[in-house]
Amino acid sequence: MSDSGSEPTEEPTARRLKRARDEGQVARSTELPAAAVMIAAVMTILMVGGVWATRLSDMLVKSFTFDRKTLDTPSLLPATFASQLLEALLLVLPLMAVTAVVAILASGVTGGYHFSMSSVAPQFSKLSPAEGFKRMFGSRAAVELLKSLGKFTLVAGVLWVLVERHMTELIHLGSMQLQPALASAGALITQAALWLTLSLVLIALIDAPYQKWSYIKRLRMTKQEIKDEMKDMEGRPEVKQQIRRRQREMANNRMMQKVKDADVVITNPEHFAIALSYDPTADGAPILLAKGADHMAALIREEAKKHGVEMFASPQLARALFFTTDVDKSIPEALYHAVAPVIAYVFSLAQVRPGVEPMARPQPKIPPSMRFNAKGELENPAERKA
Repeated sequence: MSDSGSEPTEEPTARRLKRARDEGQVARSTELPAAAVMIAAVMTILMVGGVWATRLSDMLVKSFTFDRKTLDTPSLLPATFASQLLEALLLVLPLMAVTAVVAILASGVTGGYHFSMSSVAPQFSKLSPAEGFKRMFGSRAAVELLKSLGKFTLVAGVLWVLVERHMTELIHLGSMQLQPALASAGALITQAALWLTLSLVLIALIDAPYQKWSYIKRLRMTKQEIKDEMKDMEGRPEVKQQIRRRQREMANNRMMQKVKDADVVITNPEHFAIALSYDPTADGAPILLAKGADHMAALIREEAKKHGVEMFASPQLARALFFTTDVDKSIPEALYHAVAPVIAYVFSLAQVRPGVEPMARPQPKIPPSMRFNAKGELENPAERKA
């Protein structure tokens, strides 16, 4: 029994897709640009077809009309033909410009615009008979054959229906004057081109998603390839740094979302900010929901103002909580007596009524073993050791 891990069943990673793109491998649909060019050409003819028909009939009449001077001087014929050729080129130049622009734009719809030297460099593997037979008789060649047969059948069917419906008009073209015949032929050709374009659009709508699916399928990876790629990427310093940065951003975002649930934010007042939450009905100690220094502290203060969370300035208490307590952890027992009056004061502010004296603002007393400076160093290390 074959090892399922060796089968390319996993979607390609972003790194695999980028490497394939750098090598010139992109999803391309040849039918989509062809359909877009046909649509652009038909729309252009529909808009200016009447003017072209008139100009074309005048040019044909002029090309078969020669004055006596031209007939008597055959050397003038090349210049006359060159002038008529230039006039015909200028007549179809707008159509050529429109189709060229549309072809360039449509070519980048499925795979984008990309130039790679790898795709134009000689590849000796293409000279291998085995690889040649694989390309000729592989599944991809079979799909292309079926697509070509389907396109031929669809286009031939549309042409057969159009010719059968307009057979009488086609026969009468030979007995008509030049200008009416050209006008009638132009109308028939435009109608035929319109229906053929619609058939090509149907083919393009089927081919474009198929090419995208086929491209992704060719780049599928085995489980082992994905594991090896992850190991390789995780071993690179820049990738590790990016992962750590992303993890910090996610952790900070989660932390900032908890600020609105805090009961008080204790500040330094500028350099540190610590958000605390306390449930009077529970037996536990206050919980540190968020903490930050400098820029992060400013964000915490801003978030607290936005949600109406009370802020209490106490530099010593803010530093003590910042350097001793992690996020989502209870405050140390040594700080109970310092934090309790602050919590009681904040709760009393919510219960202030007219005629009721508010509670006096407390002055938290920090134990010597919890007094830190702005760098996180104990202000009196000797007392901490004692």
